[in-house]
Amino acid sequence: MKKISLLGATGSIGWQTCDILKNHPEEFQLVAFSAGKNIEKTQEIIRNLQPELVSVQEEKDALALKNEFPHIHFTYGQEGLIEVATHPETSIVVNAVLGSVGLPSTLAAIRMGKTIAIANKETLVTAGHLVMEEAKKHRVPILPVDSEHSAIFQSLNGENPKQIKRLILTASGGAFRDKTRDELKHVTVKEALNHPNWSMGAKITIDSATMMNKGLEVIEAHVLFDIPFDQIDVLLHKESIIHSMVEFHDTSVIAQLGTPDMRVPIQYALSYPDRLPLIGGKPLNLAEIGSLHFKEVDFERFKALKLAYEAGRTGGTILTAMNAANEAAVQLFLQEKIAFLEIEEIIERIMDSHNNVLQPDLETILHVDKETRKKVLQMVQ
Repeated sequence: MKKISLLGATGSIGWQTCDILKNHPEEFQLVAFSAGKNIEKTQEIIRNLQPELVSVQEEKDALALKNEFPHIHFTYGQEGLIEVATHPETSIVVNAVLGSVGLPSTLAAIRMGKTIAIANKETLVTAGHLVMEEAKKHRVPILPVDSEHSAIFQSLNGENPKQIKRLILTASGGAFRDKTRDELKHVTVKEALNHPNWSMGAKITIDSATMMNKGLEVIEAHVLFDIPFDQIDVLLHKESIIHSMVEFHDTSVIAQLGTPDMRVPIQYALSYPDRLPLIGGKPLNLAEIGSLHFKEVDFERFKALKLAYEAGRTGGTILTAMNAANEAAVQLFLQEKIAFLEIEEIIERIMDSHNNVLQPDLETILHVDKETRKKVLQMVQ
């Protein structure tokens, strides 16, 4: 039985991870998890999966939960995240938290020899060099949970990485894939949150609408598979059936297909190298779908994707600045304090003014992250 620590249990990925753990009690045991402020979901997870350790964001919530569940150890804050990630019985840490908050706990888990199933884009985007260096040093597997990277990972099974010609990440195009830039000027938060294919959290759904999500995934692919940016392409594919592809030097292309269900890549990361039945999963019926559509990406239309490529090729702390600016701007949009197109405008302004540091250490990364968020808030005051 594999023992699991789950960071970000009450978010979209975390909640679906809990569903998998609940459906396969003979395979997995949740020994520790972290949550934010959603105490109702936290209570439900505790009742369903009976962990030993739980961390929440606020101390007052930890104290209240301790009164309700006296047999469980509760902690809170950043130290709580690290405690969950380094639980002595844990073999796999699922990082499903939002934002760069997941970075210190991930590094701590790697140093303890834990396998990392990573769904937290920001950890690899802002500090990919640190994560992969530590993983190599401690011989720790980094297993992708994102559907695109899981697809590439699966497509590379048994293949020689030296024979890769390019990686092809597919993108649905998000909620506004058929709109022009002029039509994007007055879109609402409600419209942006209406993703055509996937069920995801608010932040990642907005990132999908701007295509920054795909930009972050391009950077992740570069980090995870050590492939130059010039050999990583993005292809619009509105059905989200082909999750990504690998082209080899002999022109062969291997792709991973399936219905859009995040539980598939989550479960594969947990069960790897084995596969388990997906309880409640919908089989792929290509005859029913009939046809699949593909289109090249217009980088002027999807400017956030262009900015992500630029940051990735530059490297260093500009990746942290870009990511922090995006997180802060998306939050402002969700609060209806800025317009949709202002998200990428803010990111570009931050990148243009950034003093880049190559090969930053953790302290520098966290400092740039904090200062960038402050600058974004100052821009809109």
